Amino acid sequence: MLTDTLIQEFQDRNLISQITNEIDLKNILLHNKISLYCGFDITADSLHVGHILPLLCLRRFQNLGHRPVILMGGGTSLIGDPSFKLLERQLNSIELVHTWKQKITKQLSLFLKFNVGKNNALIVDNYEWFKNINVLTFLRDIGKHFSINQMIVRDAIQRRIKRLDQGISFTEFSYNLLQAYDFYFLNKQLDVILQIGGSDQWGNIISGIDLIRRLHKKRAYGITVPLLTKKDGRKFGKTELDTIWLDKMKTSPYKFYQYWMNISDSDIYSFLKMFTFLSLSEIKALKDTTKPTELNSVKKILAEYLTNLVHGSNEVRAIQRITSSLFSGKFSEMKETDFFQLEQDGMPSVQLYNSGNLQQLLVYSRLALSRSHAKSMIVSNSVRINNIIQNNPFYILCNRDKMYHKYTLLSRGKKNFCLLCWTK
Repeated sequence: MLTDTLIQEFQDRNLISQITNEIDLKNILLHNKISLYCGFDITADSLHVGHILPLLCLRRFQNLGHRPVILMGGGTSLIGDPSFKLLERQLNSIELVHTWKQKITKQLSLFLKFNVGKNNALIVDNYEWFKNINVLTFLRDIGKHFSINQMIVRDAIQRRIKRLDQGISFTEFSYNLLQAYDFYFLNKQLDVILQIGGSDQWGNIISGIDLIRRLHKKRAYGITVPLLTKKDGRKFGKTELDTIWLDKMKTSPYKFYQYWMNISDSDIYSFLKMFTFLSLSEIKALKDTTKPTELNSVKKILAEYLTNLVHGSNEVRAIQRITSSLFSGKFSEMKETDFFQLEQDGMPSVQLYNSGNLQQLLVYSRLALSRSHAKSMIVSNSVRINNIIQNNPFYILCNRDKMYHKYTLLSRGKKNFCLLCWTK
């Protein structure tokens, strides 16, 4: 991929939602190496899967010699971005945000290179410049360039204003000025000329470009990547119950893997373009040769690719072992760490403090609706303990049913599992 085709490559991979001055930007990329940035507010102690796409976009630029700058919102995280948020963000302390920042910084090395010479990735924190800014100076020198009339008509602001139960505070309303100033500051100090962000950041990016034009008399550029959502409208990276984190102690590698295996069939080839570095010709070949009934094999390519990127090859092998064991019933091949992943969030689990009546445990684990239902399943050979059929309706689980002195796999049929976790 040549530099002059980078924007076209992004477009072919469905990575561009909006772009400013496309022709000018293509020409600059043809003749120059640039610095570009993407900002991440620090709202938790880990990145989540919604952050992967913009980070991979930065990686694509870095692979061609451009310098990516990661802006950690140590300052703006104390304010909160109202973009398409229905409710006011909870404000966190400076100390907590700093602790979270240290954890997130380690995760960034999964995506970007920090030791490759001139285009080393760089991490900056906007708290370092906002902490010393005088409010009167900021309002006089920066605030005068922003029109309330223009700010208030933006979709993100309108959505909040129209909510009778939850308006928008001046704190969040001012976020647009702060992000625009970030772009201005990075342009002035590091010659950053391009900002990448989600499509919900378009208004903030345009404000930064306009501020640079007014104060520096320079041109700057913006690209937004699609803000992926599911068919039900929920933001990409969110499940019905929680967020899919990159920290394996918050989301196990097994659950991370399963998240990608469970994406919609209609998304698979688009996601291969967006989330992997497979060539477009390779992806087309996959699409041309894969039958609709074989899409799980393509999902497996995506799931293994991203799991390897985030968690490494050892975790991919562990997931393959878990998946194979659950399918074949050869649980003896699983390691104790595999069971730990399942206990964490890989399947429903029940804590067991002492010997348990099988009928009762089937009800507790929601594998049966009632004790009579449980009894019926047991006598019909539908219940297995560690893949061994148990047809005694009065069976009491005991020590011999434990694997690694702690785990027992209870199943109904071939696909319904519950992990019993014995507590000493």
